[in-house]
Amino acid sequence: MAIGAAAMLAPAIHAYSLDLHRVGQPFVYGAVLFGVLSVLIGLATLHRSVRRVARSQLLTLVAAFLLLPVMLAVPLHEARPSMSFFNAYFEMVSSLTTTGASIFDTPRIIPDPLHLWRGIVAWMGGFLMILAAIAILAPMTLGGFEVMRPGGRDGAARPGSGVHLTRSEDANARIGRFALKFIPLYVGATAVLWLIQVVAGAPGFPALMVALATLSTSGILASTELGLSLPLEMVIFVFLALAVTRQTLALPFNKDYLPALGDDREMRMATVFVIVVPLFLWLRHFVGAFEVNEEENILAALRALWGSVFTVLSFLTTSGFVSADWETARAWSGLPTPGLVLAGLAIMGGGVATTAGGVKLLRFYALYKHGIREMERLVHPNSIGAGGRLGREVRREGAFIAWIFFMLFAITVAAITVLLAATGLAFEEAVIFAISALSTTGPLASVAIEGGTTYADLTSSAKAVLIAAMVLGRMETLAIIALFNPEFWRG
Repeated sequence: MAIGAAAMLAPAIHAYSLDLHRVGQPFVYGAVLFGVLSVLIGLATLHRSVRRVARSQLLTLVAAFLLLPVMLAVPLHEARPSMSFFNAYFEMVSSLTTTGASIFDTPRIIPDPLHLWRGIVAWMGGFLMILAAIAILAPMTLGGFEVMRPGGRDGAARPGSGVHLTRSEDANARIGRFALKFIPLYVGATAVLWLIQVVAGAPGFPALMVALATLSTSGILASTELGLSLPLEMVIFVFLALAVTRQTLALPFNKDYLPALGDDREMRMATVFVIVVPLFLWLRHFVGAFEVNEEENILAALRALWGSVFTVLSFLTTSGFVSADWETARAWSGLPTPGLVLAGLAIMGGGVATTAGGVKLLRFYALYKHGIREMERLVHPNSIGAGGRLGREVRREGAFIAWIFFMLFAITVAAITVLLAATGLAFEEAVIFAISALSTTGPLASVAIEGGTTYADLTSSAKAVLIAAMVLGRMETLAIIALFNPEFWRG
């Protein structure tokens, strides 16, 4: 809460630099008001003992996504009185959960300091999820870590990925230690991406928004389009890889870094998707280009391939960026956007303990290994599977839990779809909006539903459903179910 209050000074300073005093005042007043309130709450709870630390942390995390946006929405609502407070709250929940769903149909008419506030909130929400996944969810074997048993060889071999190392440590000390470890990396990566864009000639403010949106995988920009050159898209592509696996920041940066990263299960899964899916999309466009006699346009073909590669990784990491060459592919072939393919990528999601949402690649890896093993047993019923103890655990217990989570995710998508359809949305649109919220890929709705319903067109009841879906998607179903476990509340 105190960090959020201090962060309000950034859009205030930006607003005053642009002579937008009416926009900057609410952020200054909000910083003072909520800063004092944070100090008072901190003093009141300074020596308060917690009987069940795990329960307290999980409830605090849920409350952060539901209650903290109330504070964050106050200056946004005051700076733009034409926006209702409920819409401002929706915007802040979307930002804090790194969903990036926005009711601003025309972002260009919104003052830049408000876009900066949305980007900062999403950036802070991204770091909150990294910290929560490593310091809170991992010791509870939630958030994707349930696929591997605590204390497995995988955790001991790779720094930053071990779950057993955090169990014997005080909870507050663990959170502080991981915060001090990862905040320099998170801030440094954001600053490096921003500076690279500025040196390459990009304007400072749009470059900052792109850097915040990339590291948080929120997709929140000051414009509806990315609008970058090919070299800058390649740079962003590299930074998007940070959301594919937690090992990009956890592994020691030495001569063994790249080989160890290549052996990472999530990185391998992501590499397969980034190669196979773009080729499928490119061949689809090639067939369309053949029908309109454009197959000999080599430059358009290469740009179409790159547009597919970049967009696939973007939606796999639940960022929602669309390459400038994505439209080139459509113009080359004359075919529409494959919205269901992008929705499927968003469902798969990125890596465990990253800012990406979705089901997570590690869970899909467990299901894949289990499926391969079952097919092997059809041919050799008495064979022994390779992979050692960890491989057996991933194929058995890990795959079972991953399958449960996938089924819970599918059931939740169905339930959210029914609720959205009850508010008046068409079935196809309800499905896309449900997937967008639960996978925290807000831009998916505008890409998959071209010329259809936007977030601004939704009723208040539909937005309320999406708020619950965004929080549920960010927290994940298993963590919410843990709150309803009777054992969790005893003691």
